[in-house]
Amino acid sequence: MEFRPCIDIHNGLVKQIVGESLQDQGEQASENFVAGQDAVYYAALYRDAEIREGHVILLNSVGSPYYEATKQQALMALGAYPGGLQVGGGITPENAAKFLDAGASHVIVTSYVFRDGKIHYDRLQKMVEAVGKERLVLDLSCRKTAEGYRVVTDRWQKLTDEKMDTGLLERLCVACDEFLVHAVDVEGKAGGMDEELIRMLGSWEGKPVTYAGGVHSYEDLERLRVLGRNRLHVTIGSALDLFGGVLSWKKIVEICRQ
Repeated sequence: MEFRPCIDIHNGLVKQIVGESLQDQGEQASENFVAGQDAVYYAALYRDAEIREGHVILLNSVGSPYYEATKQQALMALGAYPGGLQVGGGITPENAAKFLDAGASHVIVTSYVFRDGKIHYDRLQKMVEAVGKERLVLDLSCRKTAEGYRVVTDRWQKLTDEKMDTGLLERLCVACDEFLVHAVDVEGKAGGMDEELIRMLGSWEGKPVTYAGGVHSYEDLERLRVLGRNRLHVTIGSALDLFGGVLSWKKIVEICRQ
């Protein structure tokens, strides 16, 4: 199990938000933490601690008046830790190269591939052609429904028809290097993990999967290791002392490296 850190950028600032609260109108979000340091500060911190494959996420849409400021923060972070960070948020075949050239190890994609509630395999193929599957991470963040887990897109605002299960992982793994899965129902709320989702993800023996959502204690981390059969990596945001929480990021790194 590896700790995959995060740098979430909204309105040009590093933040921790309740993900499902993010709105295009007015560029509003429910904030857990707003950093006094810029994205480069966190990228350098992760670089010096030799923590790889953290996620830089642009939370403003491309048409937002804040997008350029958010993008600039992301590009500077990637430049501060070349090859050590992944980047996501509005990634397309047309703009992916800019982020890779700036230093990203991978690009993270959801909404470009999932359109109108379905996977568009032609668009997935365009992403693969643009960046290579070895540099592509698919974000399969999901919400639980009466019919099981469903993939959500567009900053977790749109529920798709695609069922999130090991079958989906199996179908998509041929086109990517890793998966990122946010448990949207618990993300940013520090109220506990989605254990059912963790068990499902841990039952799959394919490519690397990073889980995010609800980890708020060291005991949670150990339980994640057990339930996920030590196959899952983990992202922790607002629960970390880096972002106003109570968990020592250094201790998290130590636990994950054991």
